[in-house]
Amino acid sequence: MIFLANENFPFPSINLLRSKGFEVISVAEKFSGASDKTVIEIAEKENLIILTFDKDYGELIFKYKSKRPPAVIFFRHKGKMPNFAGDVLIRLIDSKKIHFEKIFTVIENENVRQRRYLEG
Repeated sequence: MIFLANENFPFPSINLLRSKGFEVISVAEKFSGASDKTVIEIAEKENLIILTFDKDYGELIFKYKSKRPPAVIFFRHKGKMPNFAGDVLIRLIDSKKIHFEKIFTVIENENVRQRRYLEG
């Protein structure tokens, strides 16, 4: 599982994930200024899971039928600490109750929702 952290994803969360052994490619570090469509294309080509706070990814994938990356994890809640998203993601992965392939995951304050991609 390799992640592509969108530009709005906080560096403390990226660093936390990396410290736990996860590979995280940062858009800000490697593809600064890339559009959402470009980020999706990179994720699809390189088989990366997008981490973002940007709700536009859902619209691009479901409404406009954009290319579909391996997965998107959209954090609707930012928490009080910049490592919040990293902590939440690590807990979800460790629980082994949620899978992230071909699915759009929305992480809210007290809830996690998922919507599968339709084929085609």
